Amino acid sequence: MKKITLSIDGMTCSACSNGLEKYLNKQNGIIEANVNLVMANATILYDENILEKSKLDEFVKQAGFKSLGEFKEINFETKNKNEKVKFIIFTILAIVLMYISMGHMVNLPIFNFLDVTTNPINYSICLFLFAIIFMIYGFDILKNGYKNLIHMTPNMDTLVGIGVLSSFLYSVYSMIMIIRGHSENVHNLYFESAAIVIYFIKLGRYLDGISKDKTKEAIQKLVKITPNQATLKVNGKEKRVTLDEIHKGDIVICKPGEKVAVDGEIIDGSAHFDESFITGESKPSNKVKGDKVIAGSINYDGYVEYKAEKIGRESTISEIVRAVVEASNTKAPIAKIADTVSGYFVPTVIIIAILTFIVYLILGYEFSESLIRFVTILVVACPCSLGLATPLAIVVSEGLCASNGILVKKSEILENAQKVNTIVFDKTGTLTYGKLKIAEVINYSDIEKNQLLQLVGSIESKSTHPIGKAFENYLEEHKLEKLEVKEFGNVTGLGIIGKVDGQKLILGNAKILKEYNVENVYKKDEEELSKKGNSIVYVANPNKILALIGVNDIIRENAPEVIAELNKNKIETIMLTGDNKETAEKIANEIGITNVFANVLPTEKTQVIKDLKQQNKYVMMCGDGINDSPALATANIGVSVNSGTDIAMDSSDVILTKNNLISIINLINISKKTVRNIKQNLFWAFFYNCLMIPIAMGLFVNFGVSINPMIASIAMMFSSITVILNALRLKNIKIK
Repeated sequence: MKKITLSIDGMTCSACSNGLEKYLNKQNGIIEANVNLVMANATILYDENILEKSKLDEFVKQAGFKSLGEFKEINFETKNKNEKVKFIIFTILAIVLMYISMGHMVNLPIFNFLDVTTNPINYSICLFLFAIIFMIYGFDILKNGYKNLIHMTPNMDTLVGIGVLSSFLYSVYSMIMIIRGHSENVHNLYFESAAIVIYFIKLGRYLDGISKDKTKEAIQKLVKITPNQATLKVNGKEKRVTLDEIHKGDIVICKPGEKVAVDGEIIDGSAHFDESFITGESKPSNKVKGDKVIAGSINYDGYVEYKAEKIGRESTISEIVRAVVEASNTKAPIAKIADTVSGYFVPTVIIIAILTFIVYLILGYEFSESLIRFVTILVVACPCSLGLATPLAIVVSEGLCASNGILVKKSEILENAQKVNTIVFDKTGTLTYGKLKIAEVINYSDIEKNQLLQLVGSIESKSTHPIGKAFENYLEEHKLEKLEVKEFGNVTGLGIIGKVDGQKLILGNAKILKEYNVENVYKKDEEELSKKGNSIVYVANPNKILALIGVNDIIRENAPEVIAELNKNKIETIMLTGDNKETAEKIANEIGITNVFANVLPTEKTQVIKDLKQQNKYVMMCGDGINDSPALATANIGVSVNSGTDIAMDSSDVILTKNNLISIINLINISKKTVRNIKQNLFWAFFYNCLMIPIAMGLFVNFGVSINPMIASIAMMFSSITVILNALRLKNIKIK
């Protein structure tokens, strides 16, 4: 299976994106396709054994759109500049056209050459030429409308195209009649309506484009974090290159004040780096030889050389951007309502317009009046606002989350996070920093303390658990060399084993002793260490316990504040840990958590989550270790801190890139306001169409309320702008 995100050209409304999505999902070899109207792209999961990428481009073309290739970055400045120039030119032309066509109605001075009364032929031909110019300007609308009608996926362009062409062709007929001497047909010319409808549709899209670009700003900022150029060290000399010229294994130089160009490992020098855009840590991090550097981080004060490891789309920043884009392409459940409605909406409007046209003719109205009703209904019933209601809000919220250290993998999380009523926290590395230190050693063996810790530390260095890092740090601080470890093994949820210096050692909690039939005669010592808030590591050989080591952790500074806020909002908080009960409860009491599950195995963690879900609780699990992965995947929403292991982050739905638990509260708050905003957008979109279609049908003419195609196009534009502006309000959500 392979996933790719393609940039798509030619989508103008939700019916476009829905039609393309349905068409792609019907094709053999495509497992799933999600099309995003706002980002103008499609994320496709396909079987590369059946399809090649070129075939995907062909499918897009067959559906009536154009693939611009694989999505790389968001770049819209040049396009907007060209659109602005076109818009200015056609605004001037629209004003001139309106002056010529309607100036006589308000007694404005008109050249006799174009006077509607004295020179109707010149007047009609002039309007015809203007209409042709605007038809060329809106050719993409007419073309897309026709293509989508052929592919049985009619969209907004289909509605506008049918309406504009109908009024244009009828006006051409009237113009021919005028030329043949029937000057009374001058009152049946609707060239200006066809032209101005196209103008206002284009105006609406131009404004839509500007507003949509604003929704992408947070993602664009992430893209711009990395520098455009870097300095390579080639044969002892410095060489300035672009990022595209850097290859894996190249030696890159980073001087004070410069940004790191690509992810890599320092091979020479040291410096302090600002990595706050990823870690959220305002204090610069000191990096030395052997440490990793992240693209976009700023070198404060040193000269370093580093080997390029992750370049281009593999870099940390690129992965974040890609994840955000893919997340915005997934469909939130609430979005499916709008998609379903949009799928039926356009055909229904066409039927209503045709029936209205026929009924007006039957009732004895003139053909021109019937046609105007037909065109007005088609133009006013644009599904644009309906289609923008959900994706715009989602993209704005995704960008807001990304810029505040919350990486959401699926857009449905933004809808569902507000449902959370129970949050389960892992202890070590989540509620605490996971920066453990060895606090106390009770040695029962005849091995000297440092030698014992050297043996234990050598085995622990093979582990990914935060406790292992405490022993590694001890070895570094006391300049103790790591010894060769053989027969290393991980005993899931219990500890680790290994053979070092000829001795087989068993390291872990009290349960691992039972696993290897080692008698535990030091339970009282364990209790005493636990009361001091230590996590306990037993050191044993196959025959007896050699030592008992207490390891202390530091509570995250904002953990008590976060728990208090969650409790205040009536969200139940639970601690889930493999540590013993005494240690867990001591930490829980300090933080403010009253519900604790201690001495829990990874499989038992998963069962706890399942039990909570069976109690009809909507559960969020927050963890960071390998043993948390099953629980993260089982929870309704899995949240991983960025300092966690890769597998934990792969199993989670949300990654807190700044390792700040306050982000959980921010996520829930953003979710609540996003859902509220989407509901508001959907209400206004539905309300607009329910109100405007009857007016366009002429049902309120007797009350003095009526509209024509030009007014309809303006109303349609403002309905979309209302939804866009409402969605953009999400950018003002206060972040803690």
